[in-house]
Amino acid sequence: MSITIIIPTLGFDDRLERLLAQLPDDVVIVNGGPETYSFKDHMIINTNPGRGLQLKTGANFATGDWLFFLHGDSILTEGWTKTLVEHMENHPGKALAFRLRFDDEGFYPRLLEYWVRFRCWAFALPYGDQGLFISRALYDDIGGYTDMPLMEDVDIIRRIGRSRLRLSDQVMITSAEKYNKYGYILRMFRNGFCLLLYALGVDSALIRKIY
Repeated sequence: MSITIIIPTLGFDDRLERLLAQLPDDVVIVNGGPETYSFKDHMIINTNPGRGLQLKTGANFATGDWLFFLHGDSILTEGWTKTLVEHMENHPGKALAFRLRFDDEGFYPRLLEYWVRFRCWAFALPYGDQGLFISRALYDDIGGYTDMPLMEDVDIIRRIGRSRLRLSDQVMITSAEKYNKYGYILRMFRNGFCLLLYALGVDSALIRKIY
C-alpha cells in the first residue's frame, strides 16, 4: 500500500524544509503563496490560497492508496511510520489523527494540549495540525475536502464520524508561533468562538475574517 503526503503552504521556510527532511519522496506540496518555488524530488502545485482548496487540490494530484495530510509547521516524532503501517494493516476502514504537542515550554502550552486531548476524547474532533491519515477509498466515499477558507478540518472530521476515526498516542509537534504572537488565552478563546460560530451555521468566509 502506497502513501502520498500532502502539505498546504503559503511559501517555503525553514520549518517546511525541516519537515520535508523527515519524509519519503511521494510528497505533494500545494503552495498558495504569492511566490513560486521548487524543491528537489517533490511535486509542487501552485494554486489560490485557502487551506480547503489547497488540500483538495493536493488530493486530486495524489496517487497513493493512502493520503497523509500535514501542516507545513509540523514535526513528526520517532515511530510515526510504524504507527501508519499498523493502522493500514489493522484499521483500513478508519482515518487516523495524531496527538498534539506544541514546540513551547510553560504552563499554557501544556494546558492547551490537555484541552486538545479532552476535545478529541469528548467530541472526536482533532484539528488539521494533528494530521489526517485516511485511505483514498474512505476519502472519496465522504467527498474529500471542500473548498472552504477555514474550518475545513472540522468539516471533514464531521463527515468521517466518530465510528470511523482513531486518535493515536503518536505525538505530532506543531508550531506555537501564533499562540505566542496573540497570547495563549486570547487565541484559545478565539478558536473556540470560531468553532461555535461554525456549529451555529455561520459561513466559513465570515469566520475567516474573525480568525
